[in-house]
Amino acid sequence: MKILHVPNHHFLQRETSFDKINFLLESGAEANIDQVNWKNDFPKLLPVSVRVAHDGETLYLYYQVTGEAIRAINTEDFGSVWKDSCVEFFMQREGEVAYRNFECNILGSLLAAHHETREKSTLLITEVQSIIRKSSIFHRYEDGRQVCDWTLYLEIPKYAMGFAEHETLAGQKIRANFYKCGDETPESHFISWNLIDLPKPNFHVPQFFGLLELE
Repeated sequence: MKILHVPNHHFLQRETSFDKINFLLESGAEANIDQVNWKNDFPKLLPVSVRVAHDGETLYLYYQVTGEAIRAINTEDFGSVWKDSCVEFFMQREGEVAYRNFECNILGSLLAAHHETREKSTLLITEVQSIIRKSSIFHRYEDGRQVCDWTLYLEIPKYAMGFAEHETLAGQKIRANFYKCGDETPESHFISWNLIDLPKPNFHVPQFFGLLELE
């Protein structure tokens, strides 16, 4: 199981998303999303990483994806974003059985839910409205083929992750995994931060989560 030590920084001193992203790049913890779990059927590996930090109230994530033949279809929240070029954050509070997923495509369209099981879930409709998202897309050609380098910045407030107003993220231990997928992209892929030891693609597996130790 991988462990990521997530620093506690004062993001409110940074006025814009651009400032916060630069600060994340300088001071956030970096996790490489590099586990190709189903190599026979889905061998594609993309260079993908996420930078992570928090300020006690909000978790900040900045994903960087390189060289993807993208799909960008879902423009509304709670659509089938996992079929597009998509990055994901699944998390589980310490001592809980339930978990939450935050899945966001290249356009910033977001799906989030509270899960008792993969099949039994409740959409986080109010919570999604509070999550800030900012994406960027750079189109280029690689060996004559059009690909994209893209980024996604997220600000997820603590209550969207199931923490109460009186609680702080500081000192918390959160079981989690980061994912990169694209079920219906030109090159379907299912990549994770922590390895998943199952015969078929499935991200809804808390038993394979890693650990985030929040400073």
